[in-house]
Amino acid sequence: MSISASMVRDLREKTSAGMLDCKKALEETQGDFEAAVEWLRKKGLASAAKKADRLASEGLVIAQVSGKIGVLVEVNSETDFVAKNEQFKTFVKDVASTVISSNPADVTALLDNKMSSGAVISEVLKESIARIGENLVIRRFVRLETPGLVHTYIHGDGKIGVMVELTTANTHDAIKTFANDICLHVAAMNPLALSPDQVPAEIVAKEKEILKAKALEQGKKPEMLDKIVGGQINKFLAESCLLEQAFVKNPDIKVKEYLAQTEKTADEKFSIKSFIRFELGEGLQKKANNFAEEVAAQTRGH
Repeated sequence: MSISASMVRDLREKTSAGMLDCKKALEETQGDFEAAVEWLRKKGLASAAKKADRLASEGLVIAQVSGKIGVLVEVNSETDFVAKNEQFKTFVKDVASTVISSNPADVTALLDNKMSSGAVISEVLKESIARIGENLVIRRFVRLETPGLVHTYIHGDGKIGVMVELTTANTHDAIKTFANDICLHVAAMNPLALSPDQVPAEIVAKEKEILKAKALEQGKKPEMLDKIVGGQINKFLAESCLLEQAFVKNPDIKVKEYLAQTEKTADEKFSIKSFIRFELGEGLQKKANNFAEEVAAQTRGH
């Protein structure tokens, strides 16, 4: 049968596939619209499978808060161009909303969940890969439900995401400002842990090993190593732990001192219970960008 331009147009609007692919789908299915949709989906799924081994290290980190629940989600694409695509952004937002509502155990469980539209995430992901033409990966998420206060911050266009949990549910202006400032600080300074006792032992051991080797290389006496390295480790922990770090917006005070000031202003004792920081593509092979320096520079202007 003859395939009209309007048939091709309607199929293109329905599937977002290319015009030539839509024309071929209609020809292969003798003009049966629903069969053509299925033909394209099958073709798209086959294309998506071929793209699955391609590195996706760009994309978006997104944050959402609903009441006492906060989430951070990272979804990767191959190029930053796709990260600016409105359909991609909508997909990532829908994934975050599903994490809030469904509380999946991990990414595998998340893929089996349904979005608010009723569509299964894994199917929407495959269709998005076919439509956009790049490998897309839901890499990770974290969901935090707290009796206290949860606050999030996204730097720029989704390169860094931070979530901070406070032990207070008080929404005093000073506390809300504090929560936002701590998110900005974590984004900029990337602390290893909240306090020195929370730094993993293997990280401290590795740092000691490096410092000892460096001291020996510099000609330090072996019997002096423990004393030298002990002081250096204390400095390392102070520079690496959130509460001990110089506050990024006022380096004359430490974060723990800013906390004490806020407690006085709000007339309430509280603490930072936890923080999570996602940096887009961290650990993946990608062109190096020093986002931390970029955030730190911008944070001082807030």
